Amino acid sequence: MNQPTPAIVAQSAVRRLPRAALLLFCAAYVVPGFVGRDPWKNADVTAFGYMHELATGRANWLAPSLLDQPPEFDALLPYWLGAWSMKIAPGWVPPDFAARIPFAALLVLTLLATWYAIYYLARTPRAQPVPFAFGGEAHPTDYARAIADGGLLALIACLGLAQLSHETTPALAQLGFTALAFYGAAALPFRTAGPLAALVAGLAGLALSGAPSTAVLLGSGSAIVTAGDDPPEGQSRQRQWICAALILGIATGVALLAGALDLWRWRLAQAGDREWQQGLRLVLWFTWPAGPLAAWTVWRWRRQLSARHVALPLWFTLVAIISTLLTHSSDRSLLLGLPALAALAVFALPTMRRSVSALIDWFTLLFFTGCAVVIWVVWISLQTGVPAKPAANVARLAAGFEPTFSLIAFAVALAGTVAWGWLVRWRAGRHQAALWKSLVLPAAGTALCWLLMMTLWLPVLDYARSYRPVVQGIRQAMDRPGCAEVFGLNRGQIAALRYHGGLELRSAGQRSQCPWLVIGSEYQATASMAMDMKQWRLVATVRRPTDARDNVLLYRHQSRSR
Repeated sequence: MNQPTPAIVAQSAVRRLPRAALLLFCAAYVVPGFVGRDPWKNADVTAFGYMHELATGRANWLAPSLLDQPPEFDALLPYWLGAWSMKIAPGWVPPDFAARIPFAALLVLTLLATWYAIYYLARTPRAQPVPFAFGGEAHPTDYARAIADGGLLALIACLGLAQLSHETTPALAQLGFTALAFYGAAALPFRTAGPLAALVAGLAGLALSGAPSTAVLLGSGSAIVTAGDDPPEGQSRQRQWICAALILGIATGVALLAGALDLWRWRLAQAGDREWQQGLRLVLWFTWPAGPLAAWTVWRWRRQLSARHVALPLWFTLVAIISTLLTHSSDRSLLLGLPALAALAVFALPTMRRSVSALIDWFTLLFFTGCAVVIWVVWISLQTGVPAKPAANVARLAAGFEPTFSLIAFAVALAGTVAWGWLVRWRAGRHQAALWKSLVLPAAGTALCWLLMMTLWLPVLDYARSYRPVVQGIRQAMDRPGCAEVFGLNRGQIAALRYHGGLELRSAGQRSQCPWLVIGSEYQATASMAMDMKQWRLVATVRRPTDARDNVLLYRHQSRSR
């Protein structure tokens, strides 16, 4: 026997979020971070390095490599996407920007698929609010749209989404394909062709992006939830079982595909290496504010845990959290659970008291307004020297950085700040009854701070997180840049030397005839034991402005010349 729903929602509370405002809001979140910067350390520039190797013909498409080093994750599709984009882009488009284009599309896909997944979950019979005795309860379609709007806001509000969703890494590809599979599993009871295609593309893409075990787990769990859930009105139980069998068949096919391409790898951390407290702290801040709201949903809907709108996102979320606690790549594993976590979070809104909603608003207002003020103060200090302390701190942390002024960046940042002020004023009004109103300020605050950082702070962040200053220092110390041997450099440094420096690189000790040798500063002693350093003369020590661990030593061979 079904338990009564805890959601009590009137028709007046399910007004739509204006579509123009929603699209503009999403654009303001997606575009900053993909435009106007270099590849950043570590994962971003490393993944780009493998894409660049494929695009330039230096690597095998079925076995990407960077100076004979395989990727850390056994992914194929993300590197293919970036390489294909670089190959078809016009010559005037910088390769690093061309590589970001498909990943920007994947972030858009994540937002779109999450909205539609939540919409169809809210359309299920057991997700509907309590019918009123004399009418006036929310119409199912309007209710589903309002819930989906709120779920999209909850996803954007998650603090952990901002940086990782703007990097050209397999993690973003995994996020996009997870969201696509989530949509397919959520919409299958209402549609057939589209959701099945989304499940095939999502689970297969997830496997080809380095997460075959996650794909199989998500597919198997979706099949179980689909088989056990009540069918929508007008649908038969037999159709539910057929849909479940189809999902299970897709998951099986994905497992076979991963096996054929040798993509199965176990990356579980050893028991002694697991830091459970650190992992739990990561879950708390990474998922804020959707995490606490999702926990409230599970509690308030505890009598309907088997219902599709709770069970399906809960399974996707649990798979991500367990992967976070058991693997080394914890934050990138947790990233995959954010779309489902947002779906869980939004079903808390119909059950929340007005006092809790007000508390969320006040906390969000104070926190993000304070963050925006700090960002503006530091930028003003860099531009004018007043106040002096923030500029001095930046000069100490990023030695050699020279501030620049961009009218476009300033105008965009100012427009975002004005929009934040208008939203605060709108939310302070007493006439807003929209169901999604409690998530407007958290999402807008997160988007505002990300926008300000990617406009006002972008020059200093790019200087601090790019390897370009180090590569420029190396080239300046070379009288004739060209071939260089490398020792003790990580994948990101190698990728940067290839791309920014245009150097022909070879591993040290392979009897190459390169006149130059680049060594990581931490490996100087190891290099002395691995090779005859008497043949090399130290030319320069190139220091990374923000991290001494990335300093490099440049040597020239005593006798070789180009």
